[in-house]
Amino acid sequence: MHGKPATTRWKLADLSNYQWIDDDRRLVEVCESIASAERVAIDTEFHRERTYFPELALVQIADPSGTYLIDPLACDVSPLADVFARHTITWLAHASQQDLEVLEIATGTTPSTIFDTQIAAGFIGMSTPSLASLVSSKLGINLSKGDRLTDWMRRPLTPAQCTYAANDVVHLDQVYTLITRELADLDRLDWALEACREALGRRPDLASSDDAWLRVKDARSLKGEARGVAQAVARWRDLRARELNVPVRRILSDMALVSIAQQAPKTSGELMALRGVDGRLGHGSDVNELLAAVARGKETKVVIEQAGGDDVDKRLKPAVTLMTAWISELARQQRIDPALLGTRADVDALLRRDPHCRLVHGWRRDIVGGDLEDILAGRAGLSFDGKGHLRLIRE
Repeated sequence: MHGKPATTRWKLADLSNYQWIDDDRRLVEVCESIASAERVAIDTEFHRERTYFPELALVQIADPSGTYLIDPLACDVSPLADVFARHTITWLAHASQQDLEVLEIATGTTPSTIFDTQIAAGFIGMSTPSLASLVSSKLGINLSKGDRLTDWMRRPLTPAQCTYAANDVVHLDQVYTLITRELADLDRLDWALEACREALGRRPDLASSDDAWLRVKDARSLKGEARGVAQAVARWRDLRARELNVPVRRILSDMALVSIAQQAPKTSGELMALRGVDGRLGHGSDVNELLAAVARGKETKVVIEQAGGDDVDKRLKPAVTLMTAWISELARQQRIDPALLGTRADVDALLRRDPHCRLVHGWRRDIVGGDLEDILAGRAGLSFDGKGHLRLIRE
């Protein structure tokens, strides 16, 4: 089955009955209510512009009993952890990865079972759709975009803002119903469920401070001891930002970091004379710690690991082009998001014979894994079919 059933008519959900939850007692009651639900939709609103860690501003939840807008600025959201742990509940979300990170920080855990409608849509020919486009495509409902740039930390929220927030969850159960029906008809529901489990298994985790320098523009072009200095200074900046819960650039700008890496100052005078270094270095201890980081960095040799590692046999590098091309072709034929089927990193892992490579397990193995093994072994090759597509030719 393709598209939404012609016999189904969906109506805009009634958003006038959402409940604003801003005290601990009511939140406990909500948790007790949703604990018996089979499916619960969830979304969050958060900001990370002013802080190092994302600030949870709102939690939206919808189940058959109602729609709840939970204010984490007014109540303790930790009771959500108990219902997250219930394996009897399927939590519905859309593009859930950042929401999982925020919920992990706020409650100490994440839902035990997630059905991500964006991931699932990738198995029915929709490549990472927004919630608005998915709801429009499947339900024929156009969601308002008017408050997507609102400041969710301000109180009180307007009725329009609350309606916008509620829209993020009230339609998810209807979308779930249609997508799972279509997936079942295509015999792909198990694939989608496996992909959702994979996403949930990527536990929210903060990137290592040791790798912070690689997120700085122009850092990879540094050579010699400048790399070591950049790594040490970026690590200091990242740890200091975490400690104060402020954006890293509030501590030290990227421009200043690169300048420091290139010049490796030894004194506070040399440091403060560098381009980009300004009053953000708040006090003497910061300056001393930064100079100590520079000194450590000068003694550190840093080697940049290439994507997929350096241990892929160079003789196999041409196979990467063939394999990624065939993944893209099969994704087109199967109406699957290519990023779900396989990435360049997955191909590199296959070439390295990584036992955890996704292409040799589960549904990916069934669709493309055997073909890739045949290409790698020389038992198969690719050619054009004369119509703009690729075809696999076996010996």
